[in-house]
Amino acid sequence: MEIGVDSFAAMFSGDSSKAINDADALTQLLERIEHADRSGLDVFGIGEHHRKGFLDSAPALILAAAAARTKRIRLTSAVTVLSAADPVRVFQNFATLDLISGGRAEMVAGRGSFIEAFPLFGYNLEDYDDLFAEKLDLLLKIRESEFITWSGKFRPPLKNQPVYPRPMQYPIPIWVGVGGTPESFIRAGALGLPLMVAVIGGETHRFRPLVDLYREAGKRAGYPPERLKVGMHSLGYVANTTEEALADFYPGYAKAMTRVGKERGWPPMTRGRFDAQRGTKGALLVGSAQEVAEKILHHSEALGGIDRLTFQMDTAELPHEKLMQAIELIAARIKPLVNKS
Repeated sequence: MEIGVDSFAAMFSGDSSKAINDADALTQLLERIEHADRSGLDVFGIGEHHRKGFLDSAPALILAAAAARTKRIRLTSAVTVLSAADPVRVFQNFATLDLISGGRAEMVAGRGSFIEAFPLFGYNLEDYDDLFAEKLDLLLKIRESEFITWSGKFRPPLKNQPVYPRPMQYPIPIWVGVGGTPESFIRAGALGLPLMVAVIGGETHRFRPLVDLYREAGKRAGYPPERLKVGMHSLGYVANTTEEALADFYPGYAKAMTRVGKERGWPPMTRGRFDAQRGTKGALLVGSAQEVAEKILHHSEALGGIDRLTFQMDTAELPHEKLMQAIELIAARIKPLVNKS
């Protein structure tokens, strides 16, 4: 199983004692990616948001800066908000990243969990799914062929138009990022694309029927099982002891989830709900290395096997030193435990 980290380049602005300027925040993020590379993690992903509190509106630029400072780790988006982007530019950006990194670029294409990108780039939210389906179709055609003839509803047609540069990898990996919509799982399977499931709450085993839909759709489309990879993106954090992990993570996590909950109609985060999410079946990966490794294996079993697991630790606005320590623990202790089992 590949093990890695995803970051949303969250600004440390929710707590004045942690606040740093944006330039320093990005410098520290690049240091964490370098540390993940040196420590032996497999992948580092950068999300995409267009709202206050995040510095990841241009993930390909952050990943390109990281590519120049790393040697082995794979670099991916997490996710590219394809519905509100031009697939030609997306491909060009990641093909360029692939060349800079020596063939280490990937992307996870998704619709995004926040909606501000749609009005920002002039799209109608009512076209949420249609935009993604059409743009994914074009992106895959560009990946397949240098010269493109294509037409759709939301973009001017292309007539035997070449798209450059071409990436080092053929094909450059494109995953589909999904939440909980059955149609999204089926579409990924029918296209034979690897699947990245965002499990940020609830009980992980509840996603198993959706993952089964993905695998069944891929099988019907004629794709071999080894092509139908499943990854899991999970909120998490690791410290030397469970007590340390809880003390570090819970306060910031509770503030962040309560803040997002006000937008989405969720109840405030409580310690009881947090502890339930830390239970055997809950989504959160927070605790000691041994505890979290065991839970990753449980998640894998619950979903019928996973090929990649990425931690998202930004939520709690933890300081840089704590995140560096967590990366080291994930690489040095969790990864060997998981892959040994």
